[in-house]
Amino acid sequence: MTVHSLSPEILDALEGAVGRNGLTVEPAGMAKYLGDWAGDYRGGALAVLRPGSVAEVQALVRLCSGLGLGVIPQGGNTGLVSGAIDTKGAGRVVISLERLNTIRRIDPENFTLQADAGCVLQTIKDASEAQDCLFPLALGAQGSCQIGGNAATNAGGVNVLRYGMARDLILGLEVVLADGELWNGFSGLRKNNSGYDLKQLFIGSEGTLGIITGVEVKLFPKPARTETAYLGLASFEAAIQLFHRARRDCSDLISAFEIIGSECIELARTIDPGMTAPVAAPVQALVELSSGPAIDLNGVLAGFLADAMEEGLVTDAVLATSGARANTFWAIREGLVEGQAKRGYHVRTDLSVRISDIPALIERARRFVALEHPGWIPLAYGHAGDGNIHFNVLPPLDLGTAEARARGAEITAGLYDIAVDLGGSISAEHGIGRSRAREFWAGLSPAHRRMITALKDALDPKGLMNPGCLLPSMETFP
Repeated sequence: MTVHSLSPEILDALEGAVGRNGLTVEPAGMAKYLGDWAGDYRGGALAVLRPGSVAEVQALVRLCSGLGLGVIPQGGNTGLVSGAIDTKGAGRVVISLERLNTIRRIDPENFTLQADAGCVLQTIKDASEAQDCLFPLALGAQGSCQIGGNAATNAGGVNVLRYGMARDLILGLEVVLADGELWNGFSGLRKNNSGYDLKQLFIGSEGTLGIITGVEVKLFPKPARTETAYLGLASFEAAIQLFHRARRDCSDLISAFEIIGSECIELARTIDPGMTAPVAAPVQALVELSSGPAIDLNGVLAGFLADAMEEGLVTDAVLATSGARANTFWAIREGLVEGQAKRGYHVRTDLSVRISDIPALIERARRFVALEHPGWIPLAYGHAGDGNIHFNVLPPLDLGTAEARARGAEITAGLYDIAVDLGGSISAEHGIGRSRAREFWAGLSPAHRRMITALKDALDPKGLMNPGCLLPSMETFP
């Protein structure tokens, strides 16, 4: 049975599964679930369902499976690739996990935490800190993104260099499968070499194989010392040379290494007009080190920077003298992202290349924009320590939105070509969603496509889990 509208009988059945407070069909009530925070995507839904328990998620999935009704799983809705927004509005329901927001268990002795999928990332970080532990996943949206969404998209952030992506931090998952059955993949074990690691199928699957309802993560000892420096450099080449030097001199004490083109600073000022960069240089970098109490971390960082300045790699440096001062450094990095969203539509990319290829990526991308799309403003920044560069491009202010989006699609395609030509990826941490599905699928080998299709067919044979996202469909590939 294919559902194009919800009859009173179906509405009654859905309400019976989730309760009156868990069902929304009025446009005003659904609005916040049908658009992304950046304003790039708007979609539709027949209803928004907000289960309050894992059992209610199971009941909803069973009902939708029986009705042939597509399901769009949604976490904090902070994604940037329309993974949780049904842009075609093709008669589906959104299942929001926001009411599943309990931290189930913290075990500081074994450095683990279990939480409902709807727990906000910042809540998990705060609860860990209260136990003198660290959950290191850190990104700009951590005050609103949810841990289930972080798992489903394999979130990255600023600490990937030291702690890895979300998949490196997850010990186990609890998942409602496409037929409503519950799979409990919790064990709390750091080492468990018993056959296929099934949790990895769902990490990064963007809700296309099942709905994550619970997450078990690794915790770490809370660092006793943290040192942060804001640096000025002459070029991106110098920044990468500095990173290579930092990796050798500071080793695993480095928790973050971010680079920012000076052209990005004005975007941060649109959020806070009083914001000023601590240094003036064509390329700027944020370096953070953290450690236990026995290490003279300030001495390590100061000594490293002194050598780097003597060699000419660093032209200027400011060390944070307090946590508050360090926060002002990070506010620049976070503010430039918010500033782009405030300005309006722009080309947004999430490119990944080998670390040594970062300067070539940026140089080729800048040349491409200057020659092919004069008047557009390129911005380069990102997590240089893991090869992830966000090369974004702002349209001229006097360009109409429709024309800007059309030109933007051409620019995006060109930037993807440059990254792929360098052996890189079009998605480092944001995922594929709906906005990149065509390019993603076109770039796969036949064997890769067969394996993905086989997994999808095995775990979601009716194709009802987040249809149109990640995998090809009639909507994505007309």
